[in-house]
Amino acid sequence: MRFPRHQAWAWAAAVLAVAVSLAVAALLPRPGAADALVPVVAEPGVEDDGADCAVPGTGPLTSVSRLPDPFRKPDGTRVSTRSGWRCRRAEIREPAERHVYGQKPARPESVTGTVSRTGITVRVTHQGRSASFSASVDLPGGTGPFPAVVVLGGLGADTATIKGAGAAVISLDPYALGKEGTPRGDKQGAFYSLYGSSSSTGLLMAWSWGVSLVIDVIEQSDGSVLRADATGVTGCSRFGKGAFVAGAFDQRVALTMPIESGSAGTGIFRGIPGESGAQPLSSAYSEQPWLGDVFGSFTNSPATLPVDTHEIVGMVAPRGLLVMENPHVDWLGARSGSVAALGGAEVYKALGAGGNISYWSDVQDGTHCAARPEWRTPLRQDIQKFLLGSGSSSGVFRISPATSGDLSAWRDWQTPSLADGGTSGGGTGGGGDTGGGPGTPDGCCTAAYRTVNSWSGGYQGEVTVRNDGSAALDGWTVGMTLASGQSISSRWNGRNTGTGGAVTVRDTDWNGSVAPGSTTTFGFTVTGGSSTPPTALTCGRP
Repeated sequence: MRFPRHQAWAWAAAVLAVAVSLAVAALLPRPGAADALVPVVAEPGVEDDGADCAVPGTGPLTSVSRLPDPFRKPDGTRVSTRSGWRCRRAEIREPAERHVYGQKPARPESVTGTVSRTGITVRVTHQGRSASFSASVDLPGGTGPFPAVVVLGGLGADTATIKGAGAAVISLDPYALGKEGTPRGDKQGAFYSLYGSSSSTGLLMAWSWGVSLVIDVIEQSDGSVLRADATGVTGCSRFGKGAFVAGAFDQRVALTMPIESGSAGTGIFRGIPGESGAQPLSSAYSEQPWLGDVFGSFTNSPATLPVDTHEIVGMVAPRGLLVMENPHVDWLGARSGSVAALGGAEVYKALGAGGNISYWSDVQDGTHCAARPEWRTPLRQDIQKFLLGSGSSSGVFRISPATSGDLSAWRDWQTPSLADGGTSGGGTGGGGDTGGGPGTPDGCCTAAYRTVNSWSGGYQGEVTVRNDGSAALDGWTVGMTLASGQSISSRWNGRNTGTGGAVTVRDTDWNGSVAPGSTTTFGFTVTGGSSTPPTALTCGRP
């Protein structure tokens, strides 16, 4: 049984024809654009473009120790086209609501409000109940109208950089929507004024609901102050958890930026119990009613969850996502967060939008929710790319070596090459230096390298392994030589021998089988004195 979505079905029917006809276009790269240089969102007013998809119930729960395949549908088949991701996203959303966050209700019967240069007011009524809340607005220099970033709670957000990049700051108090410090059976705030204090929906979804209503009011305004088609959301710690949920469950959010979200945030649920020092799921569940009430039955057995956070990351795709994490505080579980980002990035790659996701945990300052200098450039670039429609930056993964997760240990599925045009499969989009170029073949495969991103003292690279033979490739090995002083600080989708000089990378147990003419990829980050790409690439059987 599918939950109701952001609108009553009568309203959904009115926009359905437009939403369905444009769903594919929303997922495909625009002609001549490099990895979607303008915001990639659903049509204005469409919070969930999969509202018409028939979604079956979860069914019996079984224990699965590795991450669920985000491309596998409930009937056992896999998504084969990019347009098919629209309904696959809806199939992920259903168990995420049912088992993790609680239901995000249909849009209230009435949503009204005002937008001024200093504030936003929101008033909602539903089935005889009403609630209201407000948010402050801080505009950048210029005449506008401006894109805007909703900042939940104010904690840890670099508002100076946000404004300096040309976006307004909307400061929204999450506690006006759902208060902390209340028992689960007596929740308080605007959300629970409408849907009852005993609602099983957790605070994170209540905060997400509030962000959606702010967007509703911006859409209703005359557009002279804020743009309705260019909204981002951010927050740190508990509010980072809320920002993550808000971006995942509203496709009008063009840029999602969770900061140090910890347990119950971006980190994979299955990974938290095995990560030393990370806040246990039972603690995150009991500390505050952040998660839905039903999640309590999974705190000691997350392997029985039919969904995990790498799929919630995939719900954001192909829109902009910048995940910022702190590797210095064990409680925050940054290793599990890196696995979630790497797993979700596979969805971005399959949709031809690999350059739209970034992850950054390689920071020096361990202070929780500090405004870090390492994040200023990617923050500014993402605001320009996804909210202003300018710039051509590509996604970057800067994973701290201290908390580098290994995606290959968590999955037994491969990323499909989805049809429907554009680049497919392993590409991360956005161009980049081709560096060492194709590797020397030994008659079975070739290896081609490209630099995804570079910075002072390091770079992120990707190698594509192609089966050039006429029979399936059962295992592969890539050799390459790093420049003097360089060393591999993190890698994914492969197993390396050596970290500097001559390095060998072998397949994992899930991506060793490559069909004739097909490809697979592995990625890595390098630290050292230069961004010189690796040389002497070779590819062969183990």
